Amino acid sequence: MKSDFHLEASLFQLLEEVSRHPSIQPQALAAKLNLGRAAVRSQTRRLSRAGLVIPSGDRRGTSLNPDYGCLVGIDMGASHLHFALADFTGEIVADTKEKVRPEDGPRRTISQIKKGIHRLIPAGKRNTLRAVAMAVPSAVDPRTGLVLMANNLQGWKNINLKRELEKEFRLPVCIDNDANMAAIGEHWRGVARGLDNFVFIALGTGIGSGIFVNGHLYAGRTGAAGELQFLQVEWPRWNEDFGVTGYFESYASGQGIATLGRKLMKPRPGGRSAGLAETRDAYFVFDAFRRGNRQARKTLETIFTILGVGVANIVGVLDPDLIVLGGGISRGAPEFMLQTVARVAKRIQPNCPPIRISELGVQAQTCGAIYSSLMAACKAAVRKTR
Repeated sequence: MKSDFHLEASLFQLLEEVSRHPSIQPQALAAKLNLGRAAVRSQTRRLSRAGLVIPSGDRRGTSLNPDYGCLVGIDMGASHLHFALADFTGEIVADTKEKVRPEDGPRRTISQIKKGIHRLIPAGKRNTLRAVAMAVPSAVDPRTGLVLMANNLQGWKNINLKRELEKEFRLPVCIDNDANMAAIGEHWRGVARGLDNFVFIALGTGIGSGIFVNGHLYAGRTGAAGELQFLQVEWPRWNEDFGVTGYFESYASGQGIATLGRKLMKPRPGGRSAGLAETRDAYFVFDAFRRGNRQARKTLETIFTILGVGVANIVGVLDPDLIVLGGGISRGAPEFMLQTVARVAKRIQPNCPPIRISELGVQAQTCGAIYSSLMAACKAAVRKTR
């Protein structure tokens, strides 16, 4: 029994390395897995007989078999669903986007998710679906897949989305926080590829992060590691009630930019835009910044300074190799944001690591979901090789 467990773990690690390094050579695999070449050849043959890997490159290399089956990765936001269908190497072959109404509640939205998956898969390939993974805007219990609480979606508290999808599709399902999924995507195919220790900070309507420690996602005791919204960087205000938003999210987020922008960029009394002040959002502030508006610049400088202090605190605790800034807000004024955040963080933490913008952009969560789906499928497939 113990030897079976070790064999399963070794086979899975081999698939994991092949997924990250297509056409990898036997000697490189042996070095990464700390195995002899004979053991690598034996395990590769075993996986080849199961249809999981194929020869590639000069035929001495090994890659995943794209035709072994298909995978589904889903990114769920407060107002959208992005479905992606991928082959077994993780390459996206089809995708669709749908709107979500936050007021619909879990039951109707879960039904929409199930129907969306069914529509995505061609009729002739439905029996080749190997796994589903989904990024959600909520902390998730890593043991059960329970969606603990999505602040921007009505009724999404302690919802067992994993169980619902497993019952529908009868295959492995992985559910995780959207920032964690984005970090997984960056580690697989983005700016953090090859790094063992980094932090991905998701800047959107709110703020969150995904943390990699020693090559693995760090979830914490309850799955809430990286929930940055409650980070406090102004100690005299420690006892104020910021509600579910938290101090940090009330500033370092799209909501924070919009709120401060409305305060600093007040329209002239009686002006044509006076009645529209409350509709101004973060994108209005970014647009004004690009047009040279001084108050917009002051708004963003204040927000990015607070973000820089938060980054410095993260660096002091985790000492990562890289900080990655992602999410929609990171695209608004990327150069100014990097300049301000780096200046502040390095002033506080002299050993601050490089800070970079996500390479995957809005695709990071979907990419992470596809990789999570692939790993879930690989684990299930390895069990069948015994």
